[in-house]
Amino acid sequence: MHSFRLLAAAAAFALLGAGTVQAQFLERNLRVSNGVSKEHPMGNGLAKMGECTLAKSGGKLKITPYWDGSLGNDLTATQSVRTGQIEMVLTSTAPLVGILPELGVFDLPFLFNNEKEADQLLDGKVGDWFAAKLPAVGVVNLAWWENGFRHTTNSKRPITRVEDFEGVKMRVMQNNIFIDTFKTLGSNAVPMAFSEVYSALETKTVDGQENPYTNIENMKFYEVQKYLTLTKHAYSPTLVLLSRKAWDTMSTQEQATLKECAAVGREEQRKVNRAKGEQSVANLRSKGMQVNEISPPEMSRIRAKTAVIQEHHGKTIGAEAISLVFGELKRIRGN
Repeated sequence: MHSFRLLAAAAAFALLGAGTVQAQFLERNLRVSNGVSKEHPMGNGLAKMGECTLAKSGGKLKITPYWDGSLGNDLTATQSVRTGQIEMVLTSTAPLVGILPELGVFDLPFLFNNEKEADQLLDGKVGDWFAAKLPAVGVVNLAWWENGFRHTTNSKRPITRVEDFEGVKMRVMQNNIFIDTFKTLGSNAVPMAFSEVYSALETKTVDGQENPYTNIENMKFYEVQKYLTLTKHAYSPTLVLLSRKAWDTMSTQEQATLKECAAVGREEQRKVNRAKGEQSVANLRSKGMQVNEISPPEMSRIRAKTAVIQEHHGKTIGAEAISLVFGELKRIRGN
């Protein structure tokens, strides 16, 4: 009889515990704005993140993605997240430098040599330093995902040396460092929202653009662009931003679950993005794009020409951010 009472008490306690966990989750549907289509690796990341939140919240914490900029471009959607009109947005850092100028350090040309460096930097103390600044502007970063290394396409000619940038009308993100980088290389840099790029290329309003492989394939730029040059001139981190207004209404359990599941999504998103990137180059070739690399000596000339960009924008970015990022990169590289 005594053991039966003990078992009954243990079962009741277990049920009470389960109820407490459930009570820490409210029914929530977090809408996520995204500028790309569902087939993009962001879709893989969000699918994993959403499975994770549903599993950990007993089905209460739901994530609903919206694709192709249907809730606004990166900048307007981020503003909607800041005001609490939308709960979440996936965005590159570049459109946010007007809100947090320090993020401009990630737009400096040729900052990272490879993805491993980027992962170590963003998943460590530097990523945490930037994340700590975001709640003050109305958003919380749950994890660092990636758009990846950016490359150049155009409809005029292959770019094999620095002089080939001359006179190419190049769409860039709405970001002063990108504008300055391509102007410095001799291009006519035209800032424009991502959602407008395809039609601008089609109508020859611009000759070219720059984006990671998966975006180039995903947006079918190969239909309106002939030449792809593997410039790897910048690496675009992606922020998984939640409205601070939503964050502040959440229990510690909900907050912890979102961060944990954003990290689960990050592993999937990066893995798929990198695998798809290699596949995308092959696909773009098969769609008729001419793909070329730039020789190391010419690449050195391009890097040398863009070295002034840090000097031009260092004051706006701020000495602390620059010193932190470059100091950590030096440590990662072991020199």
